[in-house]
Amino acid sequence: MATGSRLLIFSRYPIPGKAKTRLIPVLGAVGAAQLNRQMTEATIATAQTAELFKTKSAGKITVHFTGAELTSFQTWLGPKLQYVAQPSGDLGQRMESAFNDTFTPNGKYTIGIGTDIPGISPELLDQAGEELNRHDVVLGPATDGGYYLIGMSSFHPELFANIDWGTAQVYQQTLAICTRLDLKVATLPMLNDIDRPEDLIQLRDDPRFNTLLPHY
Repeated sequence: MATGSRLLIFSRYPIPGKAKTRLIPVLGAVGAAQLNRQMTEATIATAQTAELFKTKSAGKITVHFTGAELTSFQTWLGPKLQYVAQPSGDLGQRMESAFNDTFTPNGKYTIGIGTDIPGISPELLDQAGEELNRHDVVLGPATDGGYYLIGMSSFHPELFANIDWGTAQVYQQTLAICTRLDLKVATLPMLNDIDRPEDLIQLRDDPRFNTLLPHY
């Protein structure tokens, strides 16, 4: 089991009208925020049961938060997690800052994920960690053309620059940068993220979330 590994979870506070805004036309502001809340809690529970992050001696979980103050997140998710406020900037700048702050001389590797991938599992996180013992980068492609997970065995800030964030080109652009840098890349199974109203159908058979959904 690797020591010094880090998992960064990027999270937004579930304020109605400011969380999962693209789902508001279907779920309403309160429903969209509640889904964000439940998916975040599920993501953290999943991470805490992965072998790589079950104990502090195995690896550390850090919530990189936005949308509220630290005390609000500690009240919501508990005081035992580590928290870091996301800086201003686009997604790439915020991710670059988080990864840059994480790598240390004793660090093993760092993995970053969001909170809108219901299919992520402890086994998948463990697989990502194992891949980083043999690869420079691990990526989990999402069906919308982005990625739901990125991990590095050492810091490569180039992977967060000149990316068209929020488009279907993100994954391919990231792969192209890896090729240019001659990085060895491992790819995880493709998963769905929950960002748009048409994505909600993916949750219809998931008892963790489907009580919030309109009838399908």
